[in-house]
Amino acid sequence: MSALSRVVRSGTGRRRVQTLVIGLAVMMAVTAAVLGGSLLAVSGAPFDDAFARQRGAHLSVHFDADEVTAARLRASADTAGITAASGPFPTMAVTPSIDEGDDLPPLTLAGRSGPEGKVDELTLMDGRWATRSGEIVLSADSWVFPTMGLRLRVPGLPGDPELKVVGLARSVTRSADAWVTPSQIDALRPPGSTTGYEMLYRLDHADTAGEVSAGRAGVTAAVPAGAVTGTQSWLTVKKTADRETALFVPFLIAFGVLGLVMSVLIVGHVTAGTVGSGTRRIGILKAVGFTPAQVVRAYVGQALVPAGIGTALGVVAGDLLAVPVLSEAAEAYGTTGLTVAPGVDASVVAGALALVTLTAGAAAWRGGRLRTVDALAIGRTPSPGRGRRAARLGARLPLPRPVSLGLALPFARPARAAALCVAVAFGATAVTFAVGLGSSLGEVLTAREHDSADVTIGLPEAVAPPFAKGTPPTAAETAAISAAIKARPGTRAYYATSVTQATVPGMDGSIEVIAFAGDASWGGYEMVSGRWIARPGEAVVPTPFLAATGRRVGDTISLNDHGTSVSVRVVGEVFDTRDAGRRIFTDRATLGAAEPDLPAVSHHIAVKPGTDVSAYIDELNAELRPVGASAVAGHAGNDSDQVVVLNSLTAILTLMLVAVAALGVLNGVLLDTRERIRDLGIHKALGMLPRQTITMVITSVVVTGLIGGALGVPLGVALHSWITPAMGEGAGLRLPEAVISVYRTPELILLALGGLLIAVLGALAPAGWAARVRTATALRTE
Repeated sequence: MSALSRVVRSGTGRRRVQTLVIGLAVMMAVTAAVLGGSLLAVSGAPFDDAFARQRGAHLSVHFDADEVTAARLRASADTAGITAASGPFPTMAVTPSIDEGDDLPPLTLAGRSGPEGKVDELTLMDGRWATRSGEIVLSADSWVFPTMGLRLRVPGLPGDPELKVVGLARSVTRSADAWVTPSQIDALRPPGSTTGYEMLYRLDHADTAGEVSAGRAGVTAAVPAGAVTGTQSWLTVKKTADRETALFVPFLIAFGVLGLVMSVLIVGHVTAGTVGSGTRRIGILKAVGFTPAQVVRAYVGQALVPAGIGTALGVVAGDLLAVPVLSEAAEAYGTTGLTVAPGVDASVVAGALALVTLTAGAAAWRGGRLRTVDALAIGRTPSPGRGRRAARLGARLPLPRPVSLGLALPFARPARAAALCVAVAFGATAVTFAVGLGSSLGEVLTAREHDSADVTIGLPEAVAPPFAKGTPPTAAETAAISAAIKARPGTRAYYATSVTQATVPGMDGSIEVIAFAGDASWGGYEMVSGRWIARPGEAVVPTPFLAATGRRVGDTISLNDHGTSVSVRVVGEVFDTRDAGRRIFTDRATLGAAEPDLPAVSHHIAVKPGTDVSAYIDELNAELRPVGASAVAGHAGNDSDQVVVLNSLTAILTLMLVAVAALGVLNGVLLDTRERIRDLGIHKALGMLPRQTITMVITSVVVTGLIGGALGVPLGVALHSWITPAMGEGAGLRLPEAVISVYRTPELILLALGGLLIAVLGALAPAGWAARVRTATALRTE
């Protein structure tokens, strides 16, 4: 074994605290980097590969067949900016039922003679293509459970035509829910309804929303005004496919950056402290023949040994923590086998070790430049005069002497104290961000439930409430329920909800329409923009709905509700995460012409202040018993697998950052205590008690902890205000102000004191060691 290797091994074994601190700091940074890198590597890969292979459509446009001809649509393929086009394909919305007669959500059918095409080539997953009347190919992503041989009936048409599922296909563009032969579209058209056309375009430039919008404008200009009924951008489909992983990326990047900066700080601080406390040892090494380069390599090696172990553990931890996140991604895209890319692990390992080498080398360079004589003469005592002014000022304060001595100690090593302050600040930043993120996720769950009612009858916004008869109430029963609610003296406000399915041109599958009878503005619906429904014909929709349809607040949308066209004007954007935002909220009267007998499936009640909710429910249930309904207390519990994963990852990464910050403080205080061991012996010889010694050491980090906490809290708040909206954007949502503004003044004060807690926790072990050291041992130590 070479002399250099012996020095590295000896230094690593002797400085166990420093070794542990470097290892944990690097492990934290590597864990977060592997998590973030893994998600970035796989988030778009499956979709991008499939989109390129199937020549997916950058732009899908639906047209009204009464406003434009097929020949005119074929000519639109020559519009500037379009490189390829497929269609026009006739389209039709139908509401089928299965053999047993159970109604299914509406399906958007497209007439195609085969799966091939210049644009949006379909992948046949099972079976064959529909070639004759009575056959249908289901999308593997449709709302109907894709089963070969399933028979779908189309009620309301002469002869109740039947469609047999002969194949399952997948469109990367999500261009339709099912496909039939073009000739079947007219045969499946209900009396009085109209058909449409669908065109699929590829653009020469479609990397941004603006470029896709330019292509949409060109197509719209090439057809008669009013012919376009709906559009869909490939960016919206991609965002939907990547939504599960995109939610995690911003917050993992934030923790990765925090961990990276923390690791650089800790490695540099520990190495510099080791060099500063080992000046005499450096002089001895040089005296026995070590060159400046060998000295630097020795201290870099002492940092690389724990860093290598921390890197290995961080890679393992990151790979294990990535499993639940990647499984969410696989489930969202409908694929399997998403794993951590080996290239991600290799890149993170190389980057982490290179960063440690550069940081430790820069910190150790001072030791390499020291002259042998100077190194032997300097020793490890701080330069005389440092901190004297602070000590004299502290002596004048009306404080116990151990406290005043402790407050003056950081001024003897101002650079080291500043490094400890930054470490505490990063720990406080992580805690503040984690607390804010947890509060925001809680607000998201609360807003998602729309459950501000004190009492509910039936399941909120559910199609099949748990009525005693097993079916929704009739109109007479609904009237009886409403009358019973209004008759209760404790009722302050109430509304009822009805649920139906409809289709929207430009969106695959059906959407859920929530219709309100009464004012539901108090029901927990958080608005992102615009306003709540005020009259029939108005609607509010979630952010993903606007993104999927390319609409905005103020636009008019046409709904196909069981063969009847219903126009609604969007007056607001509501925060809603259910069903990927495929929902519309409107007034019950809006659907009157389409579904005059639509039953109310739930009722939501707010009671007057001071009303006993339990007694109110008991009395109301006594009146509802003949109807077969029952009232229960509102405010149901919230739950989400994604939120559980996010909170778990946040807690793990935050605890790691706090532990690293506390260990950084421990290392700094331990170095200070050991460097001042003779001063400590003198204090003990003059009568300082062990508890006074502990007080002095802990007091030495009070100012550092308070300043670090004061700096970390605003940084954490700023990080939260940046990351939380980015997470919402990754999930395809715009967050309301109530989800972002979650900090309160008392909470911020406590979080600022958290910096002091981190500093005190880090100083406890050195304080205990200082209290236990014997006076004679301290006086003899050089």
